[in-house]
Amino acid sequence: MSDRLVRVAVLLVLFLAGAARADTPYGKPVAEIVPQGNKIRSNADIISQIKTRPDTDFNVVTAQEDVNRLYSRGWFRNVSINTAIRPDNRVTVFVIVEEWSNSMSEVVYRGAQHLSDDELYKATGLRKGMPMSPIANQSAAQAIQRKYYDDGRIFANVVLVEGGKMTDTRVVFDISEGPKVKVDSLELNYVRPESGEVSKGRLRTQLASSSSFLGIGGSYDPSKVEADTIRIRDYYRNLGFMAASVQVERKWSKDYRSLGVIYHIDEGPRYQVRSVGIEGNKVFTEENLLRLTDTRPNTWYSRETAQVDIERIKRYYGYTGRNVPVDEKIVETEPGVVSVSYQIVERDPVRVGEVRIEGNDYTKDNVIRRAIPLRPGQILSYPDILAAQQALSKLGIFDEDPAAGTRPEVIVEDPDSDQPFKNILIKVKEKPTGSLIFSLGVNSEAGLNGSIVLNERNYDITSFPTSFEELISGRAFRGAGQELRLEAVPGTQFQRYSINFREPSLLDSIYSLGAGGYYYQRNFLEYNESRLGGRVNLGRHVGQNVTLNAALRVEEVDLYGVQGSEPQEILRDAGKSLLIGGRIGASYDTRDNYLRPGEGMFIDAGYERVTGDYNYGLATIEATRYFTTYQRNDGSGKHVLSARSQVSYAGENAPVYERIYGGGYRSMRGFSFRGIGPHVGDFNVGGRFGFLNSIEYQIPIGTRDNLYFVTFLDTGTVEKDVSIRDYRATVGAGLRIAVPQLLGPVPIALDFGFPINQAPGDKKQIFSFWLGFFNI
Repeated sequence: MSDRLVRVAVLLVLFLAGAARADTPYGKPVAEIVPQGNKIRSNADIISQIKTRPDTDFNVVTAQEDVNRLYSRGWFRNVSINTAIRPDNRVTVFVIVEEWSNSMSEVVYRGAQHLSDDELYKATGLRKGMPMSPIANQSAAQAIQRKYYDDGRIFANVVLVEGGKMTDTRVVFDISEGPKVKVDSLELNYVRPESGEVSKGRLRTQLASSSSFLGIGGSYDPSKVEADTIRIRDYYRNLGFMAASVQVERKWSKDYRSLGVIYHIDEGPRYQVRSVGIEGNKVFTEENLLRLTDTRPNTWYSRETAQVDIERIKRYYGYTGRNVPVDEKIVETEPGVVSVSYQIVERDPVRVGEVRIEGNDYTKDNVIRRAIPLRPGQILSYPDILAAQQALSKLGIFDEDPAAGTRPEVIVEDPDSDQPFKNILIKVKEKPTGSLIFSLGVNSEAGLNGSIVLNERNYDITSFPTSFEELISGRAFRGAGQELRLEAVPGTQFQRYSINFREPSLLDSIYSLGAGGYYYQRNFLEYNESRLGGRVNLGRHVGQNVTLNAALRVEEVDLYGVQGSEPQEILRDAGKSLLIGGRIGASYDTRDNYLRPGEGMFIDAGYERVTGDYNYGLATIEATRYFTTYQRNDGSGKHVLSARSQVSYAGENAPVYERIYGGGYRSMRGFSFRGIGPHVGDFNVGGRFGFLNSIEYQIPIGTRDNLYFVTFLDTGTVEKDVSIRDYRATVGAGLRIAVPQLLGPVPIALDFGFPINQAPGDKKQIFSFWLGFFNI
């Protein structure tokens, strides 16, 4: 055959291969998923199990994984996937299933005495009339056994006696429950303590297992005990006891219904760092990289600190678009002494390619895209991957369960390839975003209050329903990432009813918009006050820590219940008045924790100009600084010193209800709420100038960081003009009690304050308390 004929044959083969490839679905975008053959299982059930999705490129490997996943559910006898290429060059994917022909005439749990039928159904998912599936039935037997194990019946045995064959018509489980095993005692035994720095109290906080008390609780779970040994060992190794080991001894009772668990701990020596170095670096000098590390020569080695060092180095490279592996190499140079080096494999910088989103059935794409700092074509800053995940979590509209490993994901596809552009896949799972919450709260300033809140965190004010079904199913008014909150707070001393709307990104910009209306009513000693009005807020974040805002309020204030014997300063403001106020403000926040900060600062400042029936200005600035003065080796048990100052000013024409008052929990303890201020007779008429300061020291009691002792010094004054005449001071002490199972993150605050300097007319209150809202 001549060379010319060979070339013609090769071209023909290439042409036919290209034509054949053009007719294949591989790489073409998926238009829709169409289940076929299913009668018992719904289309939604099937689609929820597969990863092939509309608007993604069809992939044969992914399709085969989908088939295997559907098989593993035990729902179907056969599963296959076919495709059809549409005229628009997109692919319709047909998921063809064949359901089991036999159905279950009966599901029997023989021997089950301590689990109800409802509990067993939740564990197995089996019910009469379902198609017979031997695979699903075997999985159900295992699920029942796990349920008994979780309940402390570790000797339970479950056997599938019918339902293991397709010819069976019944599903029958033989269950031998066995006794519930209790843990009588948990002991920590030091085999060879070296340091004496780790208390048994702190070690007990690492235990997931618990012992029974008067026969209550303490179910024995072998998996928890094994996990306890790993946590104790890792706890020691994080503190530098690199050779620490833990062994478990179980002391059974004669009837095997209870046991004592002993953890034998061999600490071994605590290792010290001799030297710290960097290897494999070319882009940055060793000196620059070592500045990022907290591991230092002649300090105790800490694996936790070393991991923080590694993350900082990776993040430092990551800002330049380099995904750099960093490993820790530890060499024992002599007994109890190690050298630490961080080994780096440098890579070239990359850029962001396509950004794709999966899983947002309701939420609009722009809500997700504006929350993440990743744009096609820009340098791929790897720390922004974590920032994007945190931003998506912060939205509060996607499913997040740390125990199950569910959370919004931002995935760099082909992270280890040499491609200069990396595609980004964002995977989310939507969750119900509407909630109806009933709460109760009580404190010494406002009495008893209830709260009813209807809240939607993924609202869309423009998405009107096109049908009644859309309204009932929840598809209407949903998907734009806005928030709508309706709140009713009736109470014994005050009540509030409000509706608030918030757009976190106005027209997809860097500005946020809030608007709301409210009715507020409160009873004071001097008078009763009600407010009916509305407020509009415009905000903008500047950098990571600064927020700027502007607000407009319009409200009608009614001062009623005023007696004729009250001073002129109150009588002249009685009745209804109209206020229109424009406010500008800024805040600066570097706190390391919003609820219980240990370091950082919070500053909030603002000025409001009010007109209407009155004309005056209001100015406030508040600053709080937090210092951690001591903490345990593991970072727990923080002693926190906080210092707070607040300066307030009200213009000369400010009505009595807009003036400044002091006293109470967040003001000056030792005095009653609004117990400080210029008095005329027995009536507090409010001041135009306030200067309040507080120093508080917080110390944990015990090892679990849920009970704290506080001591404080509150000082300050409220004056009728800008001056300091009567400066008050209070010393005191109190408790902070965190009860997360009952109250969530808000603690109980109990304070005793003793005034050591006061002014005529001030009203003292030695004991004050604050019980945060909790769900009922």
